[in-house]
Amino acid sequence: MLRLLTPRRAAVVGVLGMALMGAACSSNTADTAGSQTPAASPTTASPMTASGPFGAACSTVPASGAGSLEALAQDPVATAASNTPELSTLVTAVKQADLVDTLNSAQGITVFAPTNDAFGALPKPTLDKALGDPKGLLTIVLTYHVVQGQLTPDQLAGSHKTLQGGTLEVSGSGEDFTVNGNSSVVCGNLKTANATVYLIDQVLIPKS
Repeated sequence: MLRLLTPRRAAVVGVLGMALMGAACSSNTADTAGSQTPAASPTTASPMTASGPFGAACSTVPASGAGSLEALAQDPVATAASNTPELSTLVTAVKQADLVDTLNSAQGITVFAPTNDAFGALPKPTLDKALGDPKGLLTIVLTYHVVQGQLTPDQLAGSHKTLQGGTLEVSGSGEDFTVNGNSSVVCGNLKTANATVYLIDQVLIPKS
């Protein structure tokens, strides 16, 4: 279990939240560090059933090789994310916060994973500020995206306590879910060796 951070960071988180609210959605993604395993030509994973992945962004999942559904299921979550091109900025942030081993060794978690476009919607100064405080602000934000237990789509709607200590509110049903009222699940129910992953299109900010 991750150590919850002290309330002294609340004011900093509030500043990040205000900056995010005022940010214009940008298509530019932040620069990422480290090499990524090239993905095979993307094809839609099929069939998309209630027990399998769902969402438009799942069309980027390759049918075979690194990053495929079969390969993802063999790796712990941080390693699996490193083989998912849509999550390269998240992987950089996780490495910066030194959370790779923590996430890979966790048992039975759900990760709401912001895509590159989600991070790209943040103003660059805001993202740089978080990356510049890896043991404080960045860790607060990243652990807010992790929930204990592997949530199935049927269990997704409702309130969920995060490893950061705050609460996420998920609404919706079927294949249409929104987190905290404004972040949509764009590819859901991806399985890794120790986690269930839901890709989302906005970075989640804990309440101060």
